[in-house]
Amino acid sequence: MGGLRPQEYHNSIFEIDLEKLRRMGKRAIILDLDNTLVRWNDPAPTPALLVWLAAVRGHGLKPCIVSNNSGPRVSEFASRAGVPFVCNAAKPRRKGFARAMQQLGVEPHETVVVGDQLFTDILGGNRAGAYTILVVPIDRREFIGTRLVRMIERRVLNHLRRRGLLSPK
Repeated sequence: MGGLRPQEYHNSIFEIDLEKLRRMGKRAIILDLDNTLVRWNDPAPTPALLVWLAAVRGHGLKPCIVSNNSGPRVSEFASRAGVPFVCNAAKPRRKGFARAMQQLGVEPHETVVVGDQLFTDILGGNRAGAYTILVVPIDRREFIGTRLVRMIERRVLNHLRRRGLLSPK
């Protein structure tokens, strides 16, 4: 289960200690889009998210959205948020993460991956050699395929909790 275990677990992106990440030598933060940054399919960043992204940059971290979503959805959102992006990433494959790291000019050990799903964001981030942070999904509404995977994910999360390997910080 090591590939599915995040290094940190938080209720939301707003609980992530950006200063700690900077002290750890992290230089980039790869972000999932739906149910990590905003509710599923929301077209625009919230004011709170824009403030948080400014704080990310203020701590010397370069943000980038990596999403399995299609180009128009991701590019429009990323444009509004003022961040680079990789769409159609096919997470958990490494390729999308590698493209993001190349865009940002960073190595895996300098990279953080943040997302709400174990089987895409955390597994993919771990496979890519990044530091991974799992967040609780913002909303229960999501793509039908994701809802099916969540049933399995809940079992894995419960297993990790029982073994003391996962608890919100």
